[in-house]
Amino acid sequence: MRRQSVGMLILFALVLTTMTGAAAQTPDILLLNGKILTVDAADHQVEALAIAGSRILATGTSDDLRKLAGPQTQIVDLAGRTVIPGLTDAHIHAIRAALTYSIEVSWFGVPTLAEALARLKAAAENAPPDGWIIVAGGWVDRQFAEKRKPSQAELVAAAGGRPVYLQHLYNWVMLTPAAMQRLNIGADSDLPKFGTFERDSEGRPTGGILGNGVTFLDLFNRLPHPSAAQAIDGTKAFFHELNRLGLTGLIDPAGVSVGPESYKPLFTLWQSGALTLRVAYHVSSQKPGAELADYESLLQLLPSGFGDDMLRFNGIGEIVTWGVWTDGDPTPEAFAKLEDVLAWAAAHRMGLQIHWNPQRSVDRLFDIMERVNAKTPIGDLRWTIDHLYDASDRSLARMKTLDIAWDVQDSLYFNGTAFAAAQGDAIARRSPPIRNALSIGLRVVAGTDAHRVSDYNPFISLRWLVTGKTIDGATVLGADQHPSRAEALRLYTMNSAWLAHAETQRGSLEPGKYADLAVLSADYMSVPDAEIGAIHSLLTLLGGRPVYAEGAYAALAAPAGR
Repeated sequence: MRRQSVGMLILFALVLTTMTGAAAQTPDILLLNGKILTVDAADHQVEALAIAGSRILATGTSDDLRKLAGPQTQIVDLAGRTVIPGLTDAHIHAIRAALTYSIEVSWFGVPTLAEALARLKAAAENAPPDGWIIVAGGWVDRQFAEKRKPSQAELVAAAGGRPVYLQHLYNWVMLTPAAMQRLNIGADSDLPKFGTFERDSEGRPTGGILGNGVTFLDLFNRLPHPSAAQAIDGTKAFFHELNRLGLTGLIDPAGVSVGPESYKPLFTLWQSGALTLRVAYHVSSQKPGAELADYESLLQLLPSGFGDDMLRFNGIGEIVTWGVWTDGDPTPEAFAKLEDVLAWAAAHRMGLQIHWNPQRSVDRLFDIMERVNAKTPIGDLRWTIDHLYDASDRSLARMKTLDIAWDVQDSLYFNGTAFAAAQGDAIARRSPPIRNALSIGLRVVAGTDAHRVSDYNPFISLRWLVTGKTIDGATVLGADQHPSRAEALRLYTMNSAWLAHAETQRGSLEPGKYADLAVLSADYMSVPDAEIGAIHSLLTLLGGRPVYAEGAYAALAAPAGR
């Protein structure tokens, strides 16, 4: 019934917005004199767009739409600027990142180690006497002109006696002596599982800790937790930062360290009407070995699709079961547990995102999905495989046959050269094989996987998609796998909206859809490749409401508290 009513609304809007009928409704906002990329089925470009309430009333020429204006219509002169549908990051750990956003130091995009250390120094000068200085990821040493990580001595010099926790991806953490003392760490035996102290050529500890995701998730969880107020403030601030980058939606895959309590700030903002992003979220079991029972308990009153157009439960993931989430080779017992959960998810019509990196073991996953599908068809559930950068053409074909989607992130922008060294140039040049996937009609969506392992900036991801250039300037992904700029934009708009079950409501700028859009600082379609990553939004609208505005549009910013 709800789908039917939404369809009738869109049909009514389409009829209303023909030029013979659009005059029956007066727009609240007119965007004129722009380059508006609609991302509709034909990728039309128009000059102007009319908004009535929260929805798009009409698109067309500036002269034609100006005739619809009434005395209260707000006119926004785009002055030739480019407008795109609001972006949706299809794989971002925003719920977890937002919890600590207000108490962390950001090294995102910092070009030099000297500047990064200066940020630490500034944070330390403003921190309380017992305050921690935390950089929890989102940077790589190759982004710095110095091409290295800082030493422990440099961290101490920057932060003085305050404890510092500095995380690099999921492979290295540096602690200052004050931090080690606070955490009661003095020997390898004090470290979490798989953790060891890094040592220099003479066997002396450097202050660095080596390990993997298990190690550093445990270590990070030993740090002071933000207060409830800090978590809410952090969520507001992080979402505002994403609005600045043109995002109006996101899909959070859950994963490690995202238990039920992690969602409280998100739900608080939703209930108070203060969300500035449309969020589709997932739930991961935090009980290794007992995942099925945990899902049955957690989700008995939470059907897939529960929520509204601002907050929607999208299913389970991305760590579906703990025995198969690493890059290793899962045991037969682990695969059996996974099959039990997938069968349960299919029977309960539950959405699913599943983390899977290595091509070498993915056939076992497809075998399970095919058996589940034979008993309970999954084609309408929008299941998605995350990562799988080295997918073979056979794997792409199996995904297409199962009618599941492929969610690609820009991890290889940050570590493409290391990936090529490990896997060989031939595999690296086709990883990820996006062009091959699109050519067979496989649904591809895009995201960043921020914030521990990558930057949350979608334009950095878009630049990598269309150029194949890594953070250190190497071209690893072959040109034969690059999507066009229009195709890459569609991965972040219509395709990602589809994954959130919202393609009839957003993802393109068409009459009847929500007025979710971004006015860009530069023309995404024509700027030099190297400048795509520097683009941001000057004005972001969510349902016709400004959630970010600067420069010429600063006066349109919503009042504080809205």
